[in-house]
Amino acid sequence: MTRVTLKDVAAKAGVSYQTVSKVLNNRAQVAPETEERIWAAVRELNYRPNVSARNLRKQASNLIGYAWHYTPDDFMHPVLDAFVHSVANAAEREGFHLLTFLATGEPPRPDVYQELFFRNQVAGFVLADTVTDDPRVKILMERDIPFVTFGRANDSWDFCWIDVDGRAGLRDAVKHLLGKGHRRIAFVTWPEGSQSGSYREQGYRDALQSRDIVPRDEWIIRGENAAELGRRAVRCLLALPREQRPTAIACVSDLVAIGAINAATAAGIVVGQDLAITGFDDIPLARYTQPPLTTVRQPIQEVGPEVVKLLLKQIRGDSAGQQQIILEPELIVRESG
Repeated sequence: MTRVTLKDVAAKAGVSYQTVSKVLNNRAQVAPETEERIWAAVRELNYRPNVSARNLRKQASNLIGYAWHYTPDDFMHPVLDAFVHSVANAAEREGFHLLTFLATGEPPRPDVYQELFFRNQVAGFVLADTVTDDPRVKILMERDIPFVTFGRANDSWDFCWIDVDGRAGLRDAVKHLLGKGHRRIAFVTWPEGSQSGSYREQGYRDALQSRDIVPRDEWIIRGENAAELGRRAVRCLLALPREQRPTAIACVSDLVAIGAINAATAAGIVVGQDLAITGFDDIPLARYTQPPLTTVRQPIQEVGPEVVKLLLKQIRGDSAGQQQIILEPELIVRESG
């Protein structure tokens, strides 16, 4: 097939090829309808920049973009840190390098990704920490830009993603608690809209439903991924009447669980005996809490290589093969629950 050029797009949109070039590189001030006409032509003609030719000039063909999120001092992302490390290692084995860039807003503005790609600063993107109907995913799909996500965004969207089965992981953790005789089990999780949080909540509800248990609204507490959420949750749950008070707490992450353990211990509760607490992730600190944390281990070291493999297939124009991959987590039983 003849390669579609900037001039083809320009002819289709009824503008000069210089205008098309400037719009694709976010350097043109044109009317909104003109810009939309250009992007419509790009999509209709399936125009892709000549990456090879540009890379000979700019030497950028071996860069993969990853948005680095700012987090306050009391927030941590140990899982994402481990994920980025595994992606960087896997990419370097293939001759690629990770280009991290600051992203502002929640989630980051999608046009940042578009600008980096069409300026040929990166060959594709790795995304993480996705939300429901993530606008970054939507615009990358529309612009036909190579990308892979760690996490899902919308079950009806067809794009490349890899995820850990959080639903199965939380289900296993809660079934473990049920097996130890607990029936009043709380769930401390992230705000609504988090894809990972949603799947983990489904697993929590699945396990309780298997024993015909309907969780009370006050047993489910939401907040940002910080130890403070766990501390706040314990204080709220201990304030409930004794007959409604949970005897176990399943936490959406280890960081939240560590906060819950600290708050329970400060209140004179013996964790693992008076109150069971479980986490999710199996971060290195989990085995050193007092008592050691029962949690769900994510196979993070497997995720990075799979993400890079799928992305490079797109960049090189190969068939992506299996586009959606779910990896199984593992329940790690320790003394906290």
